[in-house]
Amino acid sequence: MLSARTLAFYCYLPFLSCFVLMVLVMGDIAEAQPRGFNYDESKVPQFELPSLLQFKDGRKVESKKDWQLRRQEIFRQFESEVFGRAPQKKVQVTAGPVESKSILGGTAKLEQVKIELTSQGPSIDLLILRPANQENVPAFLGLNFMGNHTVYADSDIWITESWVRNDKKLGATSNRAAKAGRGKLANRWSVDQILKAGYALVTVYYGDIDPDFDDGFQNGLHGKIKAGKTGNPAADEWGSIAAWAFGLSRVVDYLETNESINAEQVFLLGHSRLGKTALWGGATDPRYAGVISNNSGCGGAALSKRRFGETVKRINTSFPHWFCDNFNKYNDNEEDLPIDQHMLIALCAPTPVYVASASEDLWADPRGEFLSIKYASPVFELLTGKGLNIASFPEVNTPSIGTLSYHCRQGGHDVTAYDWANYIKFANQFTR
Repeated sequence: MLSARTLAFYCYLPFLSCFVLMVLVMGDIAEAQPRGFNYDESKVPQFELPSLLQFKDGRKVESKKDWQLRRQEIFRQFESEVFGRAPQKKVQVTAGPVESKSILGGTAKLEQVKIELTSQGPSIDLLILRPANQENVPAFLGLNFMGNHTVYADSDIWITESWVRNDKKLGATSNRAAKAGRGKLANRWSVDQILKAGYALVTVYYGDIDPDFDDGFQNGLHGKIKAGKTGNPAADEWGSIAAWAFGLSRVVDYLETNESINAEQVFLLGHSRLGKTALWGGATDPRYAGVISNNSGCGGAALSKRRFGETVKRINTSFPHWFCDNFNKYNDNEEDLPIDQHMLIALCAPTPVYVASASEDLWADPRGEFLSIKYASPVFELLTGKGLNIASFPEVNTPSIGTLSYHCRQGGHDVTAYDWANYIKFANQFTR
């Protein structure tokens, strides 16, 4: 029998074809915005956001202790209605030997280690690029879209054996990666900039954790940690975003054993669907020193109730495996959502959060992303005394950096050197 996610995919397939040419090698939406969706601010419907600082029974949140109880209410709603519950199983990661070499004239180290996420797999390849002759360095941790070898052009970086999206420019055919892709996506990672600032870059190909297609949850992490009696997730159990976040936590487990990395100063970063993952990762694991959402849009930082750019229905029908099945209840029905994305950002508190948008990326709703971090601010103010430093949507390329940070840069759906320069400034507040 086909899963609900698979049925949704086939029902939507005729409509999906018109978007195919707009999809980049990473599965990100290109700068051209799909037709038939709202990009007009005057057409945003009237909506009311659920209150962060009010319990479901109407009582007000008046203290940090109150917030911990209110947080539990909100977290359970995101688990049951959006991302799904991860299985409550203890997992002991196993790491192989570290392979290491000097790069950049001896000023940096390239390290690789194979990690087993469970005793039965899956196996993930972890790439660490760090300053040489330094121990206990802070790090940026992020999943990548097409394999570690695409992040940095070095002939010794392992090529993933996991399923990848076909792409001629990267030499990826028959869903297998190839050496032709080495360094082809390095522009998104600014490795030299990161290393010069004294940080390590830690990255994993997200498909090593769980493949990014609706496979009935038979492969990847879902195939090894079965949910329910049938092995298929129930309506309130984890989708792929929750699996990717779970895998990132296991990477932190490993980093806690690696003396080269300061595991208490790991900043989790994600772009697009992986920006959604970063926010859920920050909500589920308090060990991150900071969480960075880059152009995460619907299901990430953008308010769902605005129905601007990508909508809940569009994301559920195009990517039915990302969220739990219960999220389908809100297709064309965002007004009934008991939560919204400002609450997801608040779940990360007191961990600092940076949300970044791009002026031409209307699909991801820059204004909706800003409003989420703005409306999450009262929780950060309650817990840390520091919130967002700006009250209204800023001019392009005018970042506001603090415990809560935001910028909207010029350009489209991407990660740029401009973004990284500001992420480093953000991290410097908490590492220097």
